[in-house]
Amino acid sequence: MVKQKTTHLSDIIGFLNQLCPPDLAEDWDNVGLQVGDATAEIDKILVCLDAEEIAIQEALRQGAQLIISHHPLIFRPIKRLTPTDMTGRVLFQAIKNNIAVVSAHTNLDRATDGLNDWLAERLGVLSAIPVEQPTTGNFYKLVVYVPLGHEMEVRDAVFAAGAGQIGAYDHCSFNSRGTGTFRGNQETQPFIGIPGEIEETEEVRLETIVPAPVLNKVVSRMLKVHPYEEVAYDLIPLANEHLQVGLGRVGQLKKTISLQQFAEQVKEKLQIPALKLVGDLDQKIGRVAVCGGTGMSIFSAAVRHGADCLVTADIKFHEAQRARAAGVALIDAGHFATEQIMVAELSGRLRKIFAEQQLKVEVIEMTAEQDPLIVF
Repeated sequence: MVKQKTTHLSDIIGFLNQLCPPDLAEDWDNVGLQVGDATAEIDKILVCLDAEEIAIQEALRQGAQLIISHHPLIFRPIKRLTPTDMTGRVLFQAIKNNIAVVSAHTNLDRATDGLNDWLAERLGVLSAIPVEQPTTGNFYKLVVYVPLGHEMEVRDAVFAAGAGQIGAYDHCSFNSRGTGTFRGNQETQPFIGIPGEIEETEEVRLETIVPAPVLNKVVSRMLKVHPYEEVAYDLIPLANEHLQVGLGRVGQLKKTISLQQFAEQVKEKLQIPALKLVGDLDQKIGRVAVCGGTGMSIFSAAVRHGADCLVTADIKFHEAQRARAAGVALIDAGHFATEQIMVAELSGRLRKIFAEQQLKVEVIEMTAEQDPLIVF
């Protein structure tokens, strides 16, 4: 009988970092582990938009040891921890019941196959690209020399740790053969050859790309499985750009329609009874930008991309005036509706990872959350 592998909180965080690297988050944001022990064993996860008291109660009812939320539980430094405010009460209950909380916020917004890609897909925006300009990626190239026949084991280890991701492609590497030479002293125990003698052996030069946040983990895994006593490897800083990440997405509708028709589609796809909009109901909409949550910061960039309409939330009065003057339509579909879709989408991605890794971890979607703003 094969023993089931134990999954720890640190493993879950690692998988989440592959989906939405923490270095994508805004400087003001607080993503990642909010509360919990990274060594804790996890077999059940609750995914939600906000780690509120209702989420803690649901986690308790379902027996989940981890909550993954979109909005961080802790945004600002905590000066005191008491149960007299909302954050304090949630922290008290989480710690008391050994429930960890991890958040993926603006890093999930900006990631490839992240929140804004999901929103664009939901609204029928095709061939979507990031609205904001690409940023320097903070990547490294890992080059390691592996004896022939062991390259697959090393590749699998570094890929599992987060290396080899380029846009929508993973397991990316380049492999070339050559001859390696070395000589160990009398105190060595070489995997190939005899101490004190010069050895020549056929090796594979393995090259792959590594995001900076997982660099230490990738190197550690590589060293663990590499057969050599002393491993020859290089880490080369790169200036590659995150070509498929950024805040917001912009693309084309399947066909040009009126603002009124598009607004009706938005209500249907996001399952909302009403929305706010700026523009002439008859104006034609063909190119659309989207940004889940508070997204008017991308308005100017969306205009430069030729967007006829921006779908976002939390639009202010003077921002609406500015858009009207520019002749660009706005649809305020609400903060909750434009972000709540992450619950099902992220849950699906995590289930796929756990199935591929043969990990027995259940993912539960929070369904009891409600928009605090209601249409009266």
